[in-house]
Amino acid sequence: MAIYVLADLHLSFGAEDKPMDIFGGGWVGYMDRIRENWENTVGQEDTVVIPGDISWAMKLEDSLEDLKFIHGLPGNKIIIRGNHDYWWDTVAKMQRFLDENELDSIKILYNNAFVVEDCIVCGSRLWDSVGTSSDQTDRKAYAREVGRLRLSLEKGRALQESMPNSGEIIAFSHFPPTATYDGQHQMLQLLREYGVNRCYYGHIHGPGISVAPRGDAMGVDLMLVSADALGFMPHRVDR
Repeated sequence: MAIYVLADLHLSFGAEDKPMDIFGGGWVGYMDRIRENWENTVGQEDTVVIPGDISWAMKLEDSLEDLKFIHGLPGNKIIIRGNHDYWWDTVAKMQRFLDENELDSIKILYNNAFVVEDCIVCGSRLWDSVGTSSDQTDRKAYAREVGRLRLSLEKGRALQESMPNSGEIIAFSHFPPTATYDGQHQMLQLLREYGVNRCYYGHIHGPGISVAPRGDAMGVDLMLVSADALGFMPHRVDR
């Protein structure tokens, strides 16, 4: 049983067509490519983490066809909110929606954590704007996301302490955990505080892929896992 990750599916089965070719011709037929690659790679007992930008739907009910598509793919899925997931609602409403539509292979990662085999999956959307002390909107959003990441990591640590053999905490996020305020790397510092050695993130597409942060960042190994960065192929997480 393996853990995979693939961010930024940008599905639009139930919403108005949203062309992705602004990020390059590689997006042509991307939903079929996602399906084919996923089915040829992921087994029924595997788990796939999807760190955000899942569906172009604007309302929860409009995301149904996209969530059905995800549910119909092999494996268990753990979803994280992205900046384009406008359909995202309260966890209670989303869980009820999943239950009512029998989408039981999908779990929501939001202020919580999951044990997957011998690992612990934590994460949050995070934030990507670099603000200043006078940028109150970004500052509040940044602080909120840092708080949500801490909640997830705290739940992860509790799970870690309850395991017979201490499992590794692995972080997943939509935005890279590299945004700062006044030069303070709060997100990276928080990951290190909880002993996280690696973080898989999405969000970045097209020309940005070549300059996206990768490798060591303050002791945390970063990897970009947006769909086009991976050729629409789920990436297996080493364990």
